[in-house]
Amino acid sequence: MSSMTGKNIKVSVFGQSHSAAIGVVIDGLPAGFPIDLERVYAFMARRAPGQNAMSTTRKEADKPEILSGLADGVTCGAPLCAVIANTNTRSQDYKNLKDCPRPSHADFAASVKYNGFNDVAGGGHFSGRLTAPLCFAGAVCMQILETKNIKVKAHIYAIGGIADTPFDPVKIQDDDIAAKDFPVLDDVQGEKMKDAILAAKADADSVGGVIECAVTGVHAGFGDPMFDGVENILARNIFGVPAIKGIEFGSGFSCAQMRGSEHNDPYRIIDGQVKTETNRSGGITGGITTGMPIVFRVAVKPTASIGKEQKSVSLSRMKNEPLIIHGRHDPCIVQRAVPVIEAVTAFSMLDIISEP
Repeated sequence: MSSMTGKNIKVSVFGQSHSAAIGVVIDGLPAGFPIDLERVYAFMARRAPGQNAMSTTRKEADKPEILSGLADGVTCGAPLCAVIANTNTRSQDYKNLKDCPRPSHADFAASVKYNGFNDVAGGGHFSGRLTAPLCFAGAVCMQILETKNIKVKAHIYAIGGIADTPFDPVKIQDDDIAAKDFPVLDDVQGEKMKDAILAAKADADSVGGVIECAVTGVHAGFGDPMFDGVENILARNIFGVPAIKGIEFGSGFSCAQMRGSEHNDPYRIIDGQVKTETNRSGGITGGITTGMPIVFRVAVKPTASIGKEQKSVSLSRMKNEPLIIHGRHDPCIVQRAVPVIEAVTAFSMLDIISEP
């Protein structure tokens, strides 16, 4: 099924935006790892809605109920299952979308695929609400990765064309970006981004952006060539996050403008280890980790649900029709998507390094 992923660490997400609950099952976790649930809750709070004027007004506690997989707070080898209740839904806001699909949302394509039986309330199974269980899975896997000195961190790289300071791809900064309400390296640029978000909101519109993520502490040699490369696995899972429209590793698309002499990463012996002076490959060559930081960026589209009148159609009458979208929506999802990208990266990397 499309809502399942993983080879060694399997993650399955269930529920809809307005169903009684949403949740996740994680299978394959190693037994014997204590999980700090307070840290898990704190991580999930970074994604939670309704925290400021730049996000949806829908408020959800997002407190997961653990059904299985932990015994006295320690992984026990059984599948870890967590359920998160949906408590603040307004399904009536979405009734007209059965007949009049939202532009650039999944409404029309899902209606065709599921013969009109798809749940449109809050976006159903296509909703960003489903990123809450992803964050639970990632927060758990992140703690296991940390026991192996592997760390995952991300920041807002750009919003509305306003850029943050990028990571140093050779030596990732130690800044505790996760402690910030608005996860940027340059707070001055962050304030400009906030202004751009609020300006779009005031205009009943939305704005997109870019997130940069880095993984440190991964030894060389993980991954495979061709179809099971590290880039392949990360890209597959990250595209499971709603609104992601692009991904690039290392120098990404800019390498197309370089010569080989400009793009190649020279090898050197540093502190008794093989390292590279630069890291334009983003820590991966031939689908296999090089021992350098894994660095990539993802493009996040503007929120499809906006307050402006838009062009759509009536599916029942097969006529063009204007659409006004109701409900509660983020003018920009980039800031709330940062921990989601970290989470998906964490369970992807644990899957990769758990090779048999």
